[in-house]
Amino acid sequence: MNSAVLLLILLGYLGILFFIAHWAEKKENIKWTNNAYIYALSLAVYCTAWTYYGSIGVAANTGMGYLPIYIGPIIIIPAWIIILKKIIRISRVNKISSIADFISLRYGNSRFLGAIVTVVCLAGIIPYIALQLKAISETFHIVTQTNSSSYIFDDTTTYVAVALALFASYYGTRYVDASEKRKGIVTAVALESVLKLVFFIIVGIYVTFFVFEGYDDLYAKASLLKNFKEKNTIGGLEQGLNWFFLSMVSLFAIFLLPRQFQMAVVENNRERHIKTAIWLFPLYLLLFNIFVYPIAWGGNVLFEGKNVNADTYSLLIPQFFDNQTLTVLVFLGGFSAAISMIVVSSISLSTMLSNNLLIPYTFLGKLKNEEQIINNKKIVNIRKIGIFSLIIAAYFIYRFFALDYSLVSIGLISFVIIAQLAPAFFGAIFWRRGSRLGAIYGILIGFLICIYTLLLPYAIGLTNNESSFISEGFLKIGLLKPFQLFGLDYLQPVPHAFFWSMLFNTITYFAVSVSFKGNYRERNYAEMYVDIDKYSTNHENAFVWKGTAYTRDIKKVLIRFLGEERTKRAMNIFNTKYNVDKDQELADARLVKFAENLLTGHIGTASARILISSVVKEEKITLPEVLKILEESKENISINKKLTETSNQLQKITSELQKANETLVRKDIQKDEFLDTVTHELRTPITAIRAASEILHDDDEIPEELRKQFLQNIISESDRLNRLIDKILDLEKFETGKQTIYPSLHNVIDTIENSIEPLKQLIKNRNISVYVESKDTVLAYYDEDRIVQVVTNLLSNAIKFCPETDGLITIQVKKKDNFIETSVQDNGKGINPNDFDVIFDKFYQASNQNFKKPVGSGLGLAICKQIIEHHKGKIWVEPSVKGACIVFTLPINNIEN
Repeated sequence: MNSAVLLLILLGYLGILFFIAHWAEKKENIKWTNNAYIYALSLAVYCTAWTYYGSIGVAANTGMGYLPIYIGPIIIIPAWIIILKKIIRISRVNKISSIADFISLRYGNSRFLGAIVTVVCLAGIIPYIALQLKAISETFHIVTQTNSSSYIFDDTTTYVAVALALFASYYGTRYVDASEKRKGIVTAVALESVLKLVFFIIVGIYVTFFVFEGYDDLYAKASLLKNFKEKNTIGGLEQGLNWFFLSMVSLFAIFLLPRQFQMAVVENNRERHIKTAIWLFPLYLLLFNIFVYPIAWGGNVLFEGKNVNADTYSLLIPQFFDNQTLTVLVFLGGFSAAISMIVVSSISLSTMLSNNLLIPYTFLGKLKNEEQIINNKKIVNIRKIGIFSLIIAAYFIYRFFALDYSLVSIGLISFVIIAQLAPAFFGAIFWRRGSRLGAIYGILIGFLICIYTLLLPYAIGLTNNESSFISEGFLKIGLLKPFQLFGLDYLQPVPHAFFWSMLFNTITYFAVSVSFKGNYRERNYAEMYVDIDKYSTNHENAFVWKGTAYTRDIKKVLIRFLGEERTKRAMNIFNTKYNVDKDQELADARLVKFAENLLTGHIGTASARILISSVVKEEKITLPEVLKILEESKENISINKKLTETSNQLQKITSELQKANETLVRKDIQKDEFLDTVTHELRTPITAIRAASEILHDDDEIPEELRKQFLQNIISESDRLNRLIDKILDLEKFETGKQTIYPSLHNVIDTIENSIEPLKQLIKNRNISVYVESKDTVLAYYDEDRIVQVVTNLLSNAIKFCPETDGLITIQVKKKDNFIETSVQDNGKGINPNDFDVIFDKFYQASNQNFKKPVGSGLGLAICKQIIEHHKGKIWVEPSVKGACIVFTLPINNIEN
C-alpha cells in the first residue's frame, strides 16, 4: 500500500478518536460513557503492541512461553473484589491521582519517596513507550513495503509520535485536578480495546480457517516442523520456575503499571464496576489468546526457512496472500494497541512528574505566591509539556536504542523495573509496621539490582564480544555475572533479575521497617490505609494532628489553587459534614486533612502537605499519643456505628408502632361504625315488625287482603332478622374456633350451579349474563353448604355492583397443583387497590365507599374468608382491568387426613 494512503487512513483514525473523546466529555453522554463495560474494556490497555505482535513472536519461537504474561493477571483478578476495591477507596477519599502519590502518602507524605517512585516509573515506562513506537514504525513499513529512513523527517513514526503527543497533552490535561475523571480518554481507550480485539480475532479466523483448513490441518502441518514437540511442553523444573517468576512479574504489573493504576483506580467512577471487570477482563484476555497459537504456527509453516520477524506474522500472512484490506485492519488493531498505551502512560507519568518532581522541588515556591488563574495555567502547562516531552523522549529512545531489541525483551524489562514497587505498595495496604525508610531502601536496592542484572547488560549489548562484563562478571568475579548472579544459572535473564531484585527488595523493606520505627504520620496513614473501611466515610476524623492553625490562613492557600468560589463551596461542605461553625477561627485536624486532600489533586500529596504546613504551626506527637488517639477514634467510630444502628432500629420500631396504632384507631372507628350499621340493620326489621303488629292490633277493620300483606311483611322481616343474627353467630363461631365443617368429595361445578339457581330471577331482573367457563367435572374436598354460602355471597356482591345495563359475571375454575382455584369476576366499578388487604375484614364495609352503606351488613366477605381458611384454602382480590375479581382456592385432597 502507498505510504501516503496509509498515512491518510491513520489521520482519519486519529480524527475519529478525537471525535469520540470530545463526544464522551459532554455531560449529556455520561450514561454511555460512565458504565461498567466501558470501565472493564479500558483496563485492556494492558494489551499493548507487545500483546498484539510480541505474543505471536514468543509463541512462534518458544511455544507456550507467552502464557505467563496472562496467567498472572487472571490468577489475581478474582481478588480484585477485595484488593482493588480497597485501593480505589483509599485513593478516592484522599484524592490520589497516581501510584507515586499512593505510596508516598502512605509513608507520611514523603516527598523523597514520591520522587523515587516517579523515577522508577519513568525508567520502566519510557522504554516501554519506545517499544510501542517501534511496533508502529516496523508494521508501517511492512504494510507499505518500504524501508525505514535514518533521516528523522522521512520517518512516518515521527509524525505519529507528534500527533499522539498533541492528542494526549490536550485530552490528558483538561482538568487541573489530576484526580478528575477523564471520560474522553477512557471511552476512546475502551473503543480501541474493542477494535484491536475484533481485528485480531478476524486475522486469527482467516489464518485458521481460510489459509489452513482448521485446527487439525494447521496442527498436522506444524507438527512436522523442527523442534515442534520441544516448544509445546512446559518443560522440567527449571522451565517451571521461569514460568512462575514470569507469572509473578505480570501479576504485579496489573496493579503497578502506571497506566493500569490510572485506568483501574484513578478513572474508576463506581466501585461496583469492579464486579463486571472481574469477569469481562479475563474473558477479554482469553479471547485475545485463542488465535495466538494458530497465527504463530501458521507463520512458522508458511515462512519456514525464511528470515522473517515472527512478531509480525499477523501482518505478513494476509500480505503473503495479497489480502490488502485485512493487512490494513490488522495494522490498525496494532496501532490501536500501541497508542492506547502511549496516551494513558504519558498522562499518568506526566502527573507523577509534575506532582512528585517538578512542583515540590522547583515550582512550589512560585506557585505559593501566585493567583489561582496563573497557578492553574502553570500546572496545566507543566503537565502538557511533560506529556509531550515524555513521548518525544520515548521516540528518541526508539530511534537510537530500541531498534536492536524485540518487543518482548523491552516489555519484560519494564515489568521487572515496575515490580520493584510491589513490597512498598502491598505493604502499604496490608502491613501497619511498614515504614518510609523501609520503602525507600527496598525500592532503591531492588532498582539497583535491576540495573546490574538487566539494564546494563542490555545497554552494553547481549552480543557485544568486546565486553567481558556479561561473560565474566564485574571485575571478572564469576559470582557477579549479571545473568548468573551468585551462581544461579538456570533462570532466564528476566526471571533471574526479578528473583534477585525482589528478594533483596522485600528483605530490605521488612528488615528496615521492623528495625526503625516510622514517625507518627506514617503510623497514622498506616491505620487509615489498612482499616480504610472504617474511615472511608469520615477519614478526616482519623487524621492525627496537633498544633495551632487558623481557618483564614488555610482558606487563603486554598483560594490560590481552587479559586474563591470553589473554596467557599468546599468549606460549606466541610462545615455541614462536621457541624462546624462557619465563623470558627481556629482550625482543627479535620480541616487540615480536608485542605490537604483538596490540594492533592492539583499539586500532589507531598506539595499539599508542604503548603499547608507553611501556614500552620504543627507540634510533634509521640507514637504512643498517635496510637491512643487512633484507638479513641476507632472507639468513637464504633460507638457512632452502634448508635446509628440503634437509632435505625428505634426508627423502624417507632414506625411499626405508629402503623399499629393507626391500624388500632382505624379498627376502633370501624368497629364503632360497624356496631352502628349492625344496630341499624337490627332495628330496621324490628321496627317494621313492630309497626305492622301495632296496626293489626289496633285496627280490627283492616281488609283481609291488606291484613295478609302486613302478616307477610312480618314474616319477611323476621327472616331478615334471623339471617342477620345467623351471620353474626357464624362469624363469632368461626373466630372462636367453635364452628365445625364437614368436608367430603364434591364437584365444584355442581356446587356453583346450585349457588346460581336461587339467584336466577334476581339475575334476570337485573339483565345480567352469568358464564361458568369450565363445564368439566372438578372434584375437591369441602363442606358443600359452606361453599354454597361463599359462592352465594360472592355472586350477590357481583350482582349488586354490576352496571345497570350489560352486566357480566364470569366464573372460572382451574386446577393448580393440589388446589382448585375459583374466580368470580364482574364488570362493575371494581375495588380500590389500596383496599385489597382489608376487604375481608369484618369492619370493611362500614368505611368503604364502594359499597352502599344501607345495603348489607358488611359481614359477608369476612365470613367467606373464615370458611375458606377453615378449608385450608386462601381467598384474595385479583387485580383486574375492569370490575372486581375475587379468587379462592380449595384443596383437592381430604383436609382431615
